[in-house]
Parts: sequence; structure tokens; C-alpha cells
Amino acid sequence: MGRGKIAIRRIENNTNRQVTFSKRRGGLFKKAHELSVLCDAQIGLIIFSSTGKLSEYCSLPSSMEQIIRRYQRVTGTHISKQDNREQLHNEITRMRNETHNLQLSLQRYTGDDLSSIQFKDLEELEQQLEHSIKKVRARKYQLVQQQIDNLQRKAKMLEDENEQICHWIQEKQQAAAIEQQQQQLGIELKPVEEQQVMEQFPFSGEEQPSSVLQLATLPPHLYPYRLQPTHPNLQDFTLQYPGFGSIGTTPIND
Repeated sequence: MGRGKIAIRRIENNTNRQVTFSKRRGGLFKKAHELSVLCDAQIGLIIFSSTGKLSEYCSLPSSMEQIIRRYQRVTGTHISKQDNREQLHNEITRMRNETHNLQLSLQRYTGDDLSSIQFKDLEELEQQLEHSIKKVRARKYQLVQQQIDNLQRKAKMLEDENEQICHWIQEKQQAAAIEQQQQQLGIELKPVEEQQVMEQFPFSGEEQPSSVLQLATLPPHLYPYRLQPTHPNLQDFTLQYPGFGSIGTTPIND
């Protein structure tokens, strides 16, 4: 089955157009090279793509410049170099005039050299100055408002920080007051507790210690206590009857 004939018209799809251009450009360069080799022809081929990219082919040993010069000599055409001196002169003159006008406008805005200005020009200058003043004042008020907003935000931050510090100081003062009350309460309860301890240790005939600490530093003493047994003391009974209970003796009955 033969290959279908392709209609020669512009390819609308950008990708397909670039692919077709690349393939056919390569084929064209190949055909040009074969023609130059087979027929010993000098060939110069210049191609610009739709994107402006340059592609060229030149048969060896010639160069593209040699082929172009040969083409000009044969056809009698001459590509003249454009003289830009006149264009540069006109551009310099225009820039000088603009600079002079700007200098005059600057002098008028600063109030210098107003003697040569006509009345109509003065009115126009006045309107321009008033318009400029309005813009300057608007920008000035905008900057002032921004500064005021920044200062207000900063003041609000400082107020919040000051409030936090005051709250922290109040908490510390309350905690210190509670701790001081607890210390005072402990000092008031301590003498009562010492008095209760001192009452548990009576001292007869001696000086009463003033504190529990003095009680702890006193030397140990043995205080005799007379016991009252429920049975008579045998020692006292032998003292009353010395002959009773002796070894080898018996009581004599009268």
C-alpha cells in the first residue's frame, strides 16, 4: 500500500510544525551535500526558522562569505553599509534639546529666572506646582498615618507588657505576704508548744528552764522517787526485829 499524499499547507500545531521543520531541514541539508559532492557544485543554503533561529549549510571548501561575494559579483547587486552618522547626529540634537528643556523646567520650579516667562506660562507653572504640592501632602499624610499606626501598635504592646509585669508583681507580693503571715503564725505558735512541753517536766525546788533548748542542754540527773509498795518492806521489818531471819537463830518466846 502506497504512502498517502500530504497536503502542502501550514501546520497549525506548534509541536508538529517544529518536528516537521527539524526533519525536513536535515533532509534538505543532506540533499544539498549530495548535490555538491556528486556534481562538484558550490552550494550556500541559509534557513531562518519561525522562531528566528539561523541554520546554514555551505559546501566545502568554500565559505558562506565567499559564496555571497560571488553572488553579488555575478548579479551585480551590492549590499551597502548604512551610514549611521546622520542618525546619531539627530539623536544627539534631540537629547540636547530635552536636557535644555529639563533645566529650564527645574529653574522654574525652584523660582529662578522667571523674568522671561509669559503670563500664560506662569499660570501653567502655578497649576503644576499646586498639583505637585497636593501629591507631596498626600504622600506626607500617608507616611504620618503609617507612623501613627506603628506608634499605636507599639504603645499597645507596651501596655500589655506593663500589665503583665504588674500582674506578676502583685502575685509575688501576695505570695510574700502569705509567707510572712505563715512565718508570724509559726512564731506565735512556738511559745505555746514550748510551754506545753515545759509543763510535762516539772522541776521542784529548782529554777524552771526558759525554753525547750535549755531543757535539752541540762545535765542528766537521777531524781529519787519513793515507791509505796502494797506489801511491807522486808528490810524495814528486819530492822524492827533484828533477830528474825538470822541464820542459826530462832526467836525466843517469853
